[in-house]
Amino acid sequence: MFGYLFPGQGTVRVGMGAWLRRRPVARDRLDEVDALLSRPISPLCARGPLDRLVSTEHAQVAVTACNLAALAVLTEEGYEPAVVAGHSVGELTALHAAGVLDLAGTVRLVETRARLMAGAGRIAGGMRAVMGLSAERVEELASAAAAPGEPVVVGLENAPGHVVVSGAVPALDRLEKLATDATKIVPLKVGGAYHSPLMAGAVPGWAAAVDAAPMREPRVPVVPNVTGEPTTDLGALRRALVAQLTGRVLWTRTVGAVDAVAPGVEVGDSKVLAGLSRRAGARCLSMADPGTLRRLAREVAA
Repeated sequence: MFGYLFPGQGTVRVGMGAWLRRRPVARDRLDEVDALLSRPISPLCARGPLDRLVSTEHAQVAVTACNLAALAVLTEEGYEPAVVAGHSVGELTALHAAGVLDLAGTVRLVETRARLMAGAGRIAGGMRAVMGLSAERVEELASAAAAPGEPVVVGLENAPGHVVVSGAVPALDRLEKLATDATKIVPLKVGGAYHSPLMAGAVPGWAAAVDAAPMREPRVPVVPNVTGEPTTDLGALRRALVAQLTGRVLWTRTVGAVDAVAPGVEVGDSKVLAGLSRRAGARCLSMADPGTLRRLAREVAA
């Protein structure tokens, strides 16, 4: 058995999902998702334009559609996860894989999340990846760069030496000037300061949507972003889903928790999480690699 890792919105690109449409079960799942959405996402994934696809309201839906289609492929092949986790919005697909959310509930929640976060993202804010520094060092820099009304925090601990800060643009600029010991700082093409206090405006609506969503007890442990610890407690999963909007994504810890149970598989049209896992010293294959299904079959046979 394997641990399933579902990517988030930073993995979107024009043409995503093309290999999935060559698999009938994945194509059918993509069509199902399109039918459940207020507006189909597949044409935008296939043809863009990129500036529309990467916008929050579309990117979160696009990556979720591909995650769900890739999951359908694994299910058809007879695989079931031992443990699941998802990076940011990928956590919704992880909950579906664990049996917590049905397909319609997953699609409904991702559309709601994307709309609410896009609205909150209109407050001036952004995100930047800081390379070459520990999370503790970046946290020190963020504390020094923050000012009243201009927060900046560690939003994501993606891997050792790969930390993302999120917050007000002036505070991000100050942090960049302070971080003379970083090897690289890269602005992210996102529509807001996700996983930071600047997302607080989206929390009431999101909490209401999560509370109203029908959910079942998980079949397998889920590792929420905000704790990095496996759980089957449905109440804890609901609370974590809400806390994630403004809370830190503890992805390095999450990957370690998954790897302690089973080797990981990145389930979607992305290789990002497989790369981050390797940086963290964890095992992970990506379904976007053509040979992955054959490797999974060999590991099971062995």
